[in-house]
Amino acid sequence: QVQLVESGGGLVQPGGSLRLSCVVSRSLSAFYNMGWYRQAPGKQRELVANIISGGIMNYDGSVKGRFPISKDNAKNTVYLQMNSLKPEDTALYYCNVKELYIDYWGQGTQVTVSS
Repeated sequence: QVQLVESGGGLVQPGGSLRLSCVVSRSLSAFYNMGWYRQAPGKQRELVANIISGGIMNYDGSVKGRFPISKDNAKNTVYLQMNSLKPEDTALYYCNVKELYIDYWGQGTQVTVSS
């Protein structure tokens, strides 16, 4: 019923930037929480950043200051601006939005940071 489509992943050099986009098939106002997770090979999925209804933003310590999260309500899109990328940022990145009873996930977009 709710579709999330991520885009913007790819191969980027260390120190470079990439912007991930997550287009949601309904108004973002329907969700109390929206954000990005990532999973690297051999590691657990981890929260990268999210926005809680009311505008509170949370960031993992490893990305705080580098990966600002934002959204465009008119476009039903959540963004993750990834700056100063490091090889350890390499992972499959997933968009997630939360209703009271249901979570919705995107298909993931691969980010690879390598020279």
